[in-house]
Amino acid sequence: MRAPFAILALILLAALIGPWLIDWRYDAIDWDAVRAAPLSPGHMLGTDSVGRDLLARTLIGTRVTLGVALAAALVSLVIGVGWGAIAGWKGGRTDEAMMRIVDALYALPFMFVVILLMVLFGRSILLVFLGIGAVEWLTMARVVRGQMLALRERPFVIAAEAAGTPPVAIVLRHMLPNIAGVAIAYLLLTIPQVVMIESFLSFLGLGVQEPMTSLGILLKDGVDDMDLAPHAMLLPAIVLVALLLCLTRIGERLRDRFVG
Repeated sequence: MRAPFAILALILLAALIGPWLIDWRYDAIDWDAVRAAPLSPGHMLGTDSVGRDLLARTLIGTRVTLGVALAAALVSLVIGVGWGAIAGWKGGRTDEAMMRIVDALYALPFMFVVILLMVLFGRSILLVFLGIGAVEWLTMARVVRGQMLALRERPFVIAAEAAGTPPVAIVLRHMLPNIAGVAIAYLLLTIPQVVMIESFLSFLGLGVQEPMTSLGILLKDGVDDMDLAPHAMLLPAIVLVALLLCLTRIGERLRDRFVG
């Protein structure tokens, strides 16, 4: 598990600090170095079809993709934990009705819903992560609901109820801290899914908009220019695959530890 952590930490460090160490901004154009090859003077990884530094754009794109993914995952965490906690604590008809809503939402094509939100309300970064987070909370809600149902039968919860502790206090003080590990594990498994959705939306031109960039936009630009500059697609593709593998591996290990 150390290798995924090390690779993820390296990518995060590069995305946060790297842009400050490069002479070229991600949106600056070098008219004298259009489609420059890697290791060209002043451009370590070359430039794109309009002369923008590929290393700077990849670092900023990684930062934007991770920022959107983390924000969307946190939105899904808040909604999923709240929904699952209420359903698990209330039980009975309330639980049945709330989980049937979750089942119905599972049947919807999530990508279509997100694209519809983009078309109706615009394509700002804020809407991207709100829209993605609003449709990625269902698994979290199911997991939290199951944990809540199990905890309700534990002696410390029964004792708290017998002592007259308000239900809200029982949930916040006794139950949610006990499911925090499981929630964090599934949060880390949600982030790779959000990264894929954001990258796909940006690839289609429905996500992050120019002049800002993301890994999805970089991949789209690289595919469009693949015949003349195949290196333009290589670095963002490597970074995206590394992020997905590391986050998935870490999330699976944490899930096995807390759930298994």
